[in-house]
Amino acid sequence: MSSITPTGLREAGAAGEGGKAPRQPGQVSLGGISLNLRSSGIYIAFALIIVLFSVLTDGALLQPQNISNIIVQNSYVLILAIGMILIIIAGHIDLSVGSVVAVTGALAAVLMVNMGWPWPLALLATLVAGALIGAWQGYWIAYFGIPAFIVTLAGMLLFRALTLTVLGNQGIGPFPDQVRTLANGFTDGYLGNIGLGPLGGADLFSLLIGIVAIAGMVAAQWRTRSARKGYGQAVEPIALFALKMAAGAAIILFLVVQLARFKNLPWVLVLLAILVLGYSLMANRTVFGRQIYAIGGNLQAAIMSGVKVKSVVFWIFVNMGVLSAIAGIIFAGRLNQAGPTAGNSFELDAIAAAFIGGAAVQGGVGKVVGAITGGLIMAVINNGMSLIGSPSERVMLVKGAVLLAAVAFDVWTKRRAGAAGR
Repeated sequence: MSSITPTGLREAGAAGEGGKAPRQPGQVSLGGISLNLRSSGIYIAFALIIVLFSVLTDGALLQPQNISNIIVQNSYVLILAIGMILIIIAGHIDLSVGSVVAVTGALAAVLMVNMGWPWPLALLATLVAGALIGAWQGYWIAYFGIPAFIVTLAGMLLFRALTLTVLGNQGIGPFPDQVRTLANGFTDGYLGNIGLGPLGGADLFSLLIGIVAIAGMVAAQWRTRSARKGYGQAVEPIALFALKMAAGAAIILFLVVQLARFKNLPWVLVLLAILVLGYSLMANRTVFGRQIYAIGGNLQAAIMSGVKVKSVVFWIFVNMGVLSAIAGIIFAGRLNQAGPTAGNSFELDAIAAAFIGGAAVQGGVGKVVGAITGGLIMAVINNGMSLIGSPSERVMLVKGAVLLAAVAFDVWTKRRAGAAGR
C-alpha cells in the first residue's frame, strides 16, 4: 500500500524549495509566484464572491448576525458535503441523502416525541439507523455490483415513501431543548467579554478558540510543507507560504470576532469543525483515505495493488448514512419538528458543493475543505442574492452557472493534462 499515492495529492517533479518543477495543468505564474488554479482557484473565487456581495449589500453580508445565519442555515448541507466528497472521490454518487435526512429526522422525532425516549438514546438509535441505511445501499453497490446511481435513486424513492408513511402529511415536534440547542444554540460566554474598541465587546472564550484554530492550522501546514520538502518534493517559496498562512489566519480571526460579537460560536459550527478536522485527517493521513483516492483515480491499479475495493466502497456508504442521520437531526432540530418534505433537493446541494469545491467528474480528486468551501459558495450566493432582493429563479440561474463553470474548468484541466502527456 505504500506505493499508492492518491490522485490530486501527487506533486509534479522532485524539485526542492527553489527548484524548478514541471508546470502542472491549470498552473500560472504571477510576478514570479507559481499558482495552481485547480487547487487554489476555488478559494480565490470564494473570496471574489464575498467581496462582490459585500459591495452589493453595502456590507450587510458580513454583519455578525448574517454570518451566523449563513452557518446555521446551511450546516446540514455542509455535513452532507463531507460524506458526498468521499463518495465522489471514489467514483460514485449518492442521490438518496435528502430522503435519508427526512427519514432519520422522522425516526428521531418518533422516538423522542411520540415514544418519550431519552434524547441521547434516541440520537444514538437514529445514527445506527443511518448506518444501517448506508449499509443496505453499500451492499447492493459494493457486493452485488449495481451502479450507485441506480441504487441511490431507488433509495431516494424508498426512504421518501417511508418518511411519508411514518409522518403522513403532518410534522412531529417539538424536540427537546438539548437537540434544539445543538442545531440553533450558541456556546456560553465562559470567560466573559473583552472590549474591542469601536467593535464593542466580544466573547473572550470564542476569541481564544479562534487563536488556537489559527495556531493549529499553521502548525499542520508547516508540518506538511516540511514533510514534502524532506521527500524532495516541490514546495512553494517561504514568502508565498507565509502569505497564505497570514490570509488564512485573517479570515479565521475575522469570522471568530464577528461571531463572538453576536452570540458566540454556534454549536453546529463546533460540530462542523470537528467533522472537517477528523475527515481531513482520515482522507489525507490514513490508509483508508488513500484507498478511497486510489479507487477513484485508477480502479484496476487499486485492485492490483491489493486494495479491498468492495469493503472500502461499502464503508463510505455506511459513513454517508451516518452523516445523513446527523444532518437529519440538525435540520429537524432547527425547525423544531420533523416534516414530510424535509431534505428536498439536499442531495443536489451536496453534490454541487463537492463539484464546485474541486471534485473531479471521473473521481480520484477532491478535498474535504474544498467541499465545505463549495457549500459555502452556494450559501453565500443564496444569502447575498436574498439580501439584494433577487427572485428565486435568478438565484437558481446563478447557482447553475457556477456549477457548470466549476465542472467545465475540471474538464478543461483534464484535457490539458492529456494533451501535455502526449
